[in-house]
Amino acid sequence: MTRVRVTAPLASPGTPARGVPRPLESREAAQDSDVGQVFVRSLIRSQLRLALVVAGGFLLILAAFPVVLVLVPGLADARIAGIPFGWLLLGAGIYPVIGLSAWLYVRTAARNEARYRDLAGEQ
Repeated sequence: MTRVRVTAPLASPGTPARGVPRPLESREAAQDSDVGQVFVRSLIRSQLRLALVVAGGFLLILAAFPVVLVLVPGLADARIAGIPFGWLLLGAGIYPVIGLSAWLYVRTAARNEARYRDLAGEQ
């Protein structure tokens, strides 16, 4: 028995696979035209802007944790199960922030790419 590696859904010859609205050649042709290049640059700018906003928001939230510990009296000295609250906040409280940031980034990046595909398909 031989191993088979499936990399894309199967389709009958001459019929594009589901989820692929057009052949790869038309995508490359869209990128070669002046309008296509504008669309690609726009996609790159929007993805860069998204990455900077998500990273900046994450860093602001991360920087806010120590500020909260300093500004709220007694919070830095509080202990839960013998572990300082600051350690718990930075050790366990940051993971939901990481997950939320990643989820927002992936969701919005996929939306940006879908908009690009819609625009590139209308040429």
